Amino acid sequence: MSSNRFTQIGVDRLIRLEWLEKTASLVLAGNDIKTTKDILQADLQESFRSDRVDVRGSLDKTITILIKTWASVPKELKPLHKDALELLKNIPRQNHLPVHWGMLMSVYPFWAGVALQVGRLLNLQGSAVAAQVQRRVREQYGERETVARRTRYVLRSFCDWGVLKETDTQGIYVAGLKSTIDDPQIFAWLVIAYLYTRPNGSAPFKELISSPIFFPFSITQIHPDLLATLSSHIEIHRHGLDEDLLMLK
Repeated sequence: MSSNRFTQIGVDRLIRLEWLEKTASLVLAGNDIKTTKDILQADLQESFRSDRVDVRGSLDKTITILIKTWASVPKELKPLHKDALELLKNIPRQNHLPVHWGMLMSVYPFWAGVALQVGRLLNLQGSAVAAQVQRRVREQYGERETVARRTRYVLRSFCDWGVLKETDTQGIYVAGLKSTIDDPQIFAWLVIAYLYTRPNGSAPFKELISSPIFFPFSITQIHPDLLATLSSHIEIHRHGLDEDLLMLK
């Protein structure tokens, strides 16, 4: 796997869920990358209308993230991307959120890194303080001001998606809407997306199923053997009676 996915921050803008949905639908409609970019440029222009050059530059940076997530994914993610588009075609629109979440976190593991810290804090104290999230993320990505700033963009995106809510106290968040994932096919795909956020491409099943990265979801219990039958991209290594290690093939 290319290592730069795991070290780069990448997500340096607010990414609205509706923009990802728009990009994926353009790709599903058969548009090539250039056409998809041109349509996004025209359609998102209103959201970035300003005399300030930095705001206009934001549109281009946002489109770069949208394109990389849904139109021009890194080579090793192509099978995941192909299956994701297939899922979007076949499941109701209201179930698309986990697919966008999984695609974005596999292309940009930084998204998963912020989600992990938010989920841990929500489990621990019922809320996530922006400063605490930023401190924890900086421990992983380095003490750069850009890390703190980009963590804020991800937190704002979580709020836009409805999975996090800001309280009356600025910078303090609580859990928002939870999506129930009871379709084993969606969960099997999400598991593969999760494995792609890890440099070694593997995770113990018990750790994976309860990962704070999945804080926006309620996941119906599923047996690891069923996951392996649902996806040709996963293999299971059994250690002892109940220690299952899931790995990307």
